[in-house]
Amino acid sequence: MAKKLVLILMYNLKMIKKVKKFTQAPLPFQGQKRRFLKQFKEALNSFKTDAIYVDLFGGSGLLAHTVKQQYPNARVIWNDYDNYAARLEAIPQTNILLAGLRPIVHGLSKNERLPLSLRPNVLGVVKQHEDLYGFVDYVSLSASLLFSGNYATNFEEFEKETFYNCVRTADFDATGYLEGVERVQGDYRKLYNQHQQADVVFLVDPPYLSTDTKTYKSESYWKLRDYLDVLNVLDDSNYFYFTSNKSQIVELCEWIETRTHVGNPFAGATINTTGGSVNYNSGYTDIMLYKNKESPD
Repeated sequence: MAKKLVLILMYNLKMIKKVKKFTQAPLPFQGQKRRFLKQFKEALNSFKTDAIYVDLFGGSGLLAHTVKQQYPNARVIWNDYDNYAARLEAIPQTNILLAGLRPIVHGLSKNERLPLSLRPNVLGVVKQHEDLYGFVDYVSLSASLLFSGNYATNFEEFEKETFYNCVRTADFDATGYLEGVERVQGDYRKLYNQHQQADVVFLVDPPYLSTDTKTYKSESYWKLRDYLDVLNVLDDSNYFYFTSNKSQIVELCEWIETRTHVGNPFAGATINTTGGSVNYNSGYTDIMLYKNKESPD
């Protein structure tokens, strides 16, 4: 009897772990789609439960995680071009760093600017941590100590910034995140060429036009040519495509369609929008377009 109860408990714990869902990425990531999750999940209902979902611009993996949670039988491929996995693996070290920072900011209000007298303490903890572990997740650190939307990628950039108390009171936890998702790392065009078949749905969330991509695996801005080249993957594909009103890419494609013989890759797609913001004085509209060729008109 006791053995049976133990087996039942183990099974229940396994099921609890299996159904754990993330409504945002476990670590900060510029451009993650947490505000679109509800609409994204609703739109997924019109796609196959056992299709192959290929996240060409995987980012934080939030879209891939969401698909795998909703459709456990689907094959989900995550292109971890930015090596987000390395940050996930370093969560224990990042939590140690945050634990060292909390006593320094204790007593300060949320988002309060740190007094200059505390800067040496902060920098000392960060430098000591980097010397000890050989790695600092500067994106997560930036989200804890820099003004909203500002990111540093190394100590030299970080020490030039003004610090604010945004330090988390809880540790990061990515337990079960991306479980069952296949990780690859490479150019999105090669991945697209490998998976051009009928039962594939492409998740296409490239960096927004003119976005500063320093927190991505890139040394330059995402320019118009890069942005337009991505549209090639939409031709005759099932897809989800994410952009913003800043790019005006939807209007551009409509203009091209009416004045040239080039087709509009968004023709027949469903469009959803939601508000977004970088910080308190900078806003924009996020756009999600999706098309399922097998859905009835």
